[in-house]
Amino acid sequence: MRINTFLARCGLGSRRKVENLIINKEIFINGNNNFPLSTDIDPKIDKVKYKDELLQLKQKKLYFMLNKPKLCITALSDDRGRRTVLDYFDKSLSIFPVGRLDYNTEGLLLLTNDGEFCNNITHPSKKIGKTYLVTTSKLVKPHDLVKLRNGVVIEDDIKTLPANVSNPKIDGEKYITKIEIFEGRNRQVRKMFDALGYKVINLKRISIGKLELGNLKPGKFKELTSEEIKKIFE
Repeated sequence: MRINTFLARCGLGSRRKVENLIINKEIFINGNNNFPLSTDIDPKIDKVKYKDELLQLKQKKLYFMLNKPKLCITALSDDRGRRTVLDYFDKSLSIFPVGRLDYNTEGLLLLTNDGEFCNNITHPSKKIGKTYLVTTSKLVKPHDLVKLRNGVVIEDDIKTLPANVSNPKIDGEKYITKIEIFEGRNRQVRKMFDALGYKVINLKRISIGKLELGNLKPGKFKELTSEEIKKIFE
């Protein structure tokens, strides 16, 4: 990469401006400030400094929504050779999942390269709602719906935060309950229903905040707009 292109992409200004920095010997490449404007560098190898600050390319922030299928792990890689959520994306994208959905859970998963964005969603203090459709083989009784709404002890005396829970809908011999939780404990929704004696036969996340999965098909993804990102925090 030509040095003036590199400097411009690092945010030092227009190419003309950065060329003046080079001419004035304010830019150092591997400790040397005497080089022609036509110099090429390798951003991964060469160390370029301005005012004693090591320069790095400014990376475009990326935000994706994936409809994670079942039988897919939320990880960057897997030593057992299982499919991961990154297998659906171009390998050149340096992105990572925001939180996780377990192997048998499907639905809305965010991926990004923005660490601050990730923390703003996953940190417990943010209490961003995450909504799931929970399919069980028997009807959730009214008194158990109350327990889910008030919080359930799931393990080691850990009680979940109050949740928003709708009355179940009947689909043949299956019962679908919508639940919105405001924390992200490991396998939390499954554990909540299991603690009350209900086996979850399907679990799908359909929204984070007010961002909805909609009709995005399993295994498909879309890059989020700024307006869609705002819906997460509304």
